[in-house]
Amino acid sequence: MDTKFSSAIHSLIMISESETPVNSEQIANSVGTNASYIRKLTTRLSKAGIIEGRKGISGFRLLKPAREISLLEIYKSIMEVEQVHIFDIHQNPNDECIVGRNIKPTLEGMFSRMEKEMEEKLAGMSLEDCVNAMGKELKEKELKEKE
Repeated sequence: MDTKFSSAIHSLIMISESETPVNSEQIANSVGTNASYIRKLTTRLSKAGIIEGRKGISGFRLLKPAREISLLEIYKSIMEVEQVHIFDIHQNPNDECIVGRNIKPTLEGMFSRMEKEMEEKLAGMSLEDCVNAMGKELKEKELKEKE
């Protein structure tokens, strides 16, 4: 499974929540990858109008509030697609077989409905939701450590 989407969300949370500008090296260190990979992601996010590099300062900033950045917008910009596409169907089923002959139309409809549902869910969630979920997770860990 491709990890660009989760790496982009990770990067955006860092950018959103940092009090000082964070650069690709710092993000890469946190994500556990290299800075050139992060630069590829930030280039896509920048092209989509989600972030911008700061002139004269090393680092990035959000171009709009986290609550206005949907996960669907992030997904589309990172994956460079117009709609959610998760599932592929194998290309050479045997037409001599009843399953092989009918698998593509069967799965195409099912996969299309699932991808549409995923698209709707992503559209209804924002970067701010991710930030809040992380904050909740951190608070729960703190409480457990105190016990």
